[in-house]
Amino acid sequence: MIIFRYLCRELLFATLAVSAVLLLMVMSGRFVKYLAEAAAGDLSANILFSLMAYRLPGFLELILPLGLFVGILLAYGRLYIESEMTVLHACGFSEWRLLFYTLAPALAVALFVASMSLYLTPAGAERSNLMLNAEKSRNEFDHLIPKKFISTSGGQAVYYAEALSEDKSTMLGVFLAELRATEAETEANRQVVTRAKEGVQQIDPETGLRYLVLRDGYRYEGVPGQREYRQMEFSSYEVLMEAPRLRSRWRDQIESAPTTQLIGSDNPRETAYLYWRLSLPVLVLVVAVLAVPLSRTNPRQGRFIKMFPAILLYLIYLLILQGVRGAVEDGKFANPAVIWLVHPPFLLIGLLLLAARNWRPKPRLLPEGVKESADV
Repeated sequence: MIIFRYLCRELLFATLAVSAVLLLMVMSGRFVKYLAEAAAGDLSANILFSLMAYRLPGFLELILPLGLFVGILLAYGRLYIESEMTVLHACGFSEWRLLFYTLAPALAVALFVASMSLYLTPAGAERSNLMLNAEKSRNEFDHLIPKKFISTSGGQAVYYAEALSEDKSTMLGVFLAELRATEAETEANRQVVTRAKEGVQQIDPETGLRYLVLRDGYRYEGVPGQREYRQMEFSSYEVLMEAPRLRSRWRDQIESAPTTQLIGSDNPRETAYLYWRLSLPVLVLVVAVLAVPLSRTNPRQGRFIKMFPAILLYLIYLLILQGVRGAVEDGKFANPAVIWLVHPPFLLIGLLLLAARNWRPKPRLLPEGVKESADV
């Protein structure tokens, strides 16, 4: 039990350290993406941390298997470099027992990953999709920043407001520039510039369409470089706002679907995604079997000599698994259960690498007083 606790402590500490670094890198990249969308006015800054929290389980289910794999390589590699593993083997501690001890923390990590992939990740994806759809449905004017020119998502208009009312429901000093093309004008575009004292948003109760209602202003329409301009003074002028593009891709729907909904489904895409969720805990156990023999290191070579080929083998494993899932989703394989055929070859590779040490021929014992000849 002392050896078991020692190995588990070293392994889990290395796994947590590697996973924390990988998680920080991945979340930083995603946070920068959301931050850029918030700066452009596509997202509200108030939901950034909520989005990151809902996306966290999806990050962990992919990071933890790699963190465990690299953690085993680092932890056991250090034991080989400092000859601690050599002493254990000399005392009768076989590599099969080392694998048995390693599978105990790996099983704990696999159960944690299973809770992520089967429950927390779909729930988080559903919540994040609802938040993103709510942001898209609010329209560009809901993210208005006073005294800043902002382009609409379609790129057909630019708007500006000098200030907002205290309740942020009315825009003051509104400037709106629209770009329109007519059939008679093939080389030039007709521009419409509107200047109003204030503007508010209204929703038609019958159609649900959004309108920007401008009050007390002027509207100028014409082609730049030509003298013919039309000027109109209005007390109230309504502009139809662009309908939002909601996230309705089938992949987003499957990612947010509960696991109980995917069980028993006849849709190959849903079945493939169900097998993918179940494959992630299996992936953890298989990479643990692969990492134990790959962590064997010669003290003269250094602990990082096998890091690159080991990570390359892991990437090949993960890419093949994702590629087969994509092929099933595209209809290239009729039976979604083909995903399970990816795991046995890599499990067999790990077991063969582990048994290779025991296949070495043992030295032949000679009777006492007999010396082996040079030919022998």
